[in-house]
Amino acid sequence: MRNIMAVMTGLALLGGCAASSGGGSGASQSKGVDPAAYDEAKAQYADGTTKDGAPKDCVPLQQISATHVRSDRVIDFEMVGRTYYRNVLPAPCSQLGFEQRFAYATSLSQLCAVDTITVLMSPGLMRGATCGLGSFQPIKPPAKVDR
Repeated sequence: MRNIMAVMTGLALLGGCAASSGGGSGASQSKGVDPAAYDEAKAQYADGTTKDGAPKDCVPLQQISATHVRSDRVIDFEMVGRTYYRNVLPAPCSQLGFEQRFAYATSLSQLCAVDTITVLMSPGLMRGATCGLGSFQPIKPPAKVDR
């Protein structure tokens, strides 16, 4: 029963987040920037995001306020209090960058690197690829530029 509740919570939470992430999620893809690429010399990801501490194995589910799918390999988790974690999947997850929505199932109160996500595909939120998560790297997003 707990597992079913976590799945339903995950679907509701991430379905709403996909809609709220707007065009920002696909922006790094359309410009040809690989958000998974990290430049040690510049100490930043290709999209200008920087690491902000040591990676974590898990993040608390109740603290996730939004998700931003950046590509088939990268998901940024926005937490309550405007802190962010970047999860670079060990391998590309087919159609994740295009669909920009996913579900997860966990019996814990945390989402962890050992958990998997399942891409939700249109129409009707059909189940797509299931992929493993990576560690959760605290990040500082690049400063937004006023236009």
